[in-house]
Amino acid sequence: MSAPLEFALDTFGDVTVGSDGDKVSYAQVIRNVVEEAVLADSLGVDAFGIGEHHRQDFAVTAPEIVLAAIASRTERIKLSTAVTVLSSDDPVRVFERFATLDAVSRGRAEIILGRGSFTESFPLFGYDLGQYNELFEEKLDLLAQLLEEGPVTWQGQLRPGQLTDQHVYPKTESGRIRTWIGVGGSPESVIRAAAYRMPLMLAIIGGQPGRFAPYVDLYHRALAELKAETLPVGVHSPGHIAETDEQAREELWPHYRTMIDRIGRERGWPPTNRSRFDGEADQGSLYVGSPETVAQKIANTVRSLGVQRFELKYSAGTLPHEKLMNSIRFYGEQVVPRVRELLAAG
Repeated sequence: MSAPLEFALDTFGDVTVGSDGDKVSYAQVIRNVVEEAVLADSLGVDAFGIGEHHRQDFAVTAPEIVLAAIASRTERIKLSTAVTVLSSDDPVRVFERFATLDAVSRGRAEIILGRGSFTESFPLFGYDLGQYNELFEEKLDLLAQLLEEGPVTWQGQLRPGQLTDQHVYPKTESGRIRTWIGVGGSPESVIRAAAYRMPLMLAIIGGQPGRFAPYVDLYHRALAELKAETLPVGVHSPGHIAETDEQAREELWPHYRTMIDRIGRERGWPPTNRSRFDGEADQGSLYVGSPETVAQKIANTVRSLGVQRFELKYSAGTLPHEKLMNSIRFYGEQVVPRVRELLAAG
């Protein structure tokens, strides 16, 4: 029997603008993220994720602290990162921070691990970007052992020191922190997630979602070959919800364009345009529109991929906090129940 479908929201703590058009302070953005999560919890959303970034356009560099603040004001919502950049962190400290979050949230902590789509954390913490893949692989191996919560004996090539029958504290009450691996679309990463018996989170940020079906199939086949239990697959994609399709697109477009073009200048992409934006909204992985439009699109993605969690990145560049709160309300009050209704109808 398949696991019930979960609905999640996530944010990178994008630096937004206020009603006057000026950028909001980093401190206020972080406080706003807390309020957004509190609203999501009150609406029955299943999980809330916060990304880790170390650059000017995002406010959250320490998501676990923000998640702990959210834990103190919520009752049931699961609290995760989106993602934790393990390559430039220390696995022991990652475990300790999340085990602490798990305690204060009464068992609601989750981790989504990734290598990170931005690389500012590598020079910031003194890591060699040339070891991008090797760092992630070695640190994932250590964290996977730490998550078992027993004594760990381990030595790597890149992390100094050796652990010998080492216990790490605090231990969790459940004995395990649910830990996903975020994947952008490489078969090697999919197989790695299966090898470590970790749920798979697919970051689908462009193009038709159905093109990721082979990765879902590969993941399940890899688990079966390893004789491992079936594990959930999730999808993370961006979007925005408003009263009508036209309103949602008009609200999102200028902020989306600014965000994409800023990142594009760093990476050598050509400037985006409205037709490309509308194409992603119509056929791609941008879930923007009225509650009915977004619900239909999410239901189609869930059907085509057979996933157990859909995670909407509701923040987009400088899109104001008030618009984000409205989008969250539409998601929790109308989109989620409508998707469940559509899926139940077959």
